[in-house]
Amino acid sequence: MLMPLPTTLHQLVQEYETLLAEEALAGVTAPGSRLRDLAYTLCVSTGTREIADALTRAHAYLATSAAPPVHVRRTVTAGPAARATTLPQKTERTPL
Repeated sequence: MLMPLPTTLHQLVQEYETLLAEEALAGVTAPGSRLRDLAYTLCVSTGTREIADALTRAHAYLATSAAPPVHVRRTVTAGPAARATTLPQKTERTPL
């Protein structure tokens, strides 16, 4: 089974658990749409059907993953966006 990158899975689990705690403290009786979306994504990512199973599998996978989660921001430093563009020079035309 394919598993997401540990960093991605860690972020999903962390966001789900944080949002779940916030909603519980607020006394929300039905989960909000973001919490449902995160639960669905975690289930799909871990190959499970229940969020409790998804969290168990995610925590086990993260505990055995080779690299600890790292928060990385990527910046484009090469490619078309970073290259200097040379536009053709306008040439003067003389009337015929």
